[in-house]
Amino acid sequence: MAETQTLQAEAREKGSKGAVRSLRREGRVPAVIYGEKKTPELIHVSYKEVFALYQTGTFMSHVLDVEIGGKKERVIPRDVQFEPVRDFIIHVDFLRLGKNATIVVDVPVHFHNHEASPGIKGGGVLNIVRHEIELSCPADAIPEQIDIDLKGYEMGDSIHISAVKLPGNVTPTITDRDFTIATIAAPAAVVSADNEAKAEEKAEAKGEGEESSEEKED
Repeated sequence: MAETQTLQAEAREKGSKGAVRSLRREGRVPAVIYGEKKTPELIHVSYKEVFALYQTGTFMSHVLDVEIGGKKERVIPRDVQFEPVRDFIIHVDFLRLGKNATIVVDVPVHFHNHEASPGIKGGGVLNIVRHEIELSCPADAIPEQIDIDLKGYEMGDSIHISAVKLPGNVTPTITDRDFTIATIAAPAAVVSADNEAKAEEKAEAKGEGEESSEEKED
């Protein structure tokens, strides 16, 4: 689990679009904290700090302490809005987390030991079906990433969720099937050659069958 970071914030009043634009010109991002059956709290935070956190790629699955006037709120980002033309952050929604809260998050999958996979060493390709897995877990025990060891996987093997060791209090949200995370696939050239060979075998078998039928007619 990653260390909880603190994000400094300031309270803001609900204002006009002009007031919001003014905040953005000052390098601030309007945001809101909601949840836990409490009144939503309007805040603004540093654009540089939020952007740096977002760039880590794990912003949406990290618990943060948002500090407003000396008071901290434990939150997790739930939505980030971007300006559609210039593609910069214009608003963030934070979900307030109560004690013993359980949440659903997308956790990134990382693959290791590519060189120890006979399938990959033999020319196979790691075909990633899921780059992230949706997990249900306690807010204070969110895995930073899911690690999968490729050692021993042969060409044609599939890696299913059942092969992943998760903490005891963490479960995938999909529980009705053993879904695939990745496969070790044959390269396209190999697949093409195999298909051509199979086609030739079928053609030869068909030709032999036709010859056999002609002999019977004779």
